[in-house]
Amino acid sequence: MINQRAIFDIHRLANDGFSVRKIAATLGVDRQTVQKYLDNPMAQAAKRTRQSKLDPFQDDIARLLEADPKVSAAVIRQRLQQRGFDGGETIVRAYLSRVRPRRQAKAAFIRFESDPGVQCQIDWGHFGSLTYGHTQRKLYCLAVIECYSRLLYLEFTHSQRQETLHRGLLGAFRFFQGTPKELVHDNMLTAVIEHRGPVVRFNEQFLEFLRPFHINPIACNVNQPQEKGKVEKGAIHYIRHNFWPLRSFTSLDDLQAQANQWRDQVANRRVHRTTGFRPVERFDPKVMRPLPEFLPDCRDATVAKVHRDFAIQFDGNA
Repeated sequence: MINQRAIFDIHRLANDGFSVRKIAATLGVDRQTVQKYLDNPMAQAAKRTRQSKLDPFQDDIARLLEADPKVSAAVIRQRLQQRGFDGGETIVRAYLSRVRPRRQAKAAFIRFESDPGVQCQIDWGHFGSLTYGHTQRKLYCLAVIECYSRLLYLEFTHSQRQETLHRGLLGAFRFFQGTPKELVHDNMLTAVIEHRGPVVRFNEQFLEFLRPFHINPIACNVNQPQEKGKVEKGAIHYIRHNFWPLRSFTSLDDLQAQANQWRDQVANRRVHRTTGFRPVERFDPKVMRPLPEFLPDCRDATVAKVHRDFAIQFDGNA
């Protein structure tokens, strides 16, 4: 393809009486090119279509999007790598942006960063249900994130009861090898009884659990999820769109085993977009407060009626 200056010179020389052969020799181009631009000054060279690394995988992407239209580029890339794709996530994201409609712009907020070991954020997410034979049980995920490093802990459960919350937090503290100074959470009843303006009445059992760890609970303002945005977006949303899609589970233990593998091999080892570091490398357990010598007992306890056949019912099971 020649530039506009050459096209101008072709027509200038033609107006001066130069033949096509002489114009070609004068400008150093072939005669076919001279004739083409004399016939049509706006002619453009045919554009070459560059082959994309995604071309052989477009049918695979279509099937994955059919299974989950909202699946993220990261998950698509993980599945394509199993089929031999060696490209990056950027090319996958660009392709998805062309085949999926754009999302509406969201409100912007100022990001707050805390020092190492100062703050953890927690949140629950609902993940449908898990089938056991003819029975289905609701499924929840407790996510805990250390804010400075973005190191993630997650635990799937069948309830959000008080003891379940405490067990999940205890599991997180053991995973982090210590505790933070602050724990940010929403106004779930297992943590907050009442929240009116600046006045917060915490759940007494929750405070009793936190007491030996010397952790300061911080309840977000009502309907202000961005105040715990690191766990809202960086954990629950990330789990829902990176770990959860296109998976199947046989039991809660199988689900947790897959979650732990994803946590250790993907979530905590990817380069975080905000910090620019891998969470597992940015996290330093020495900045956490040490665990107390005696840990609280978080086992479920209830009074159950013993029937004549010595059977009892607990948690919906006989």
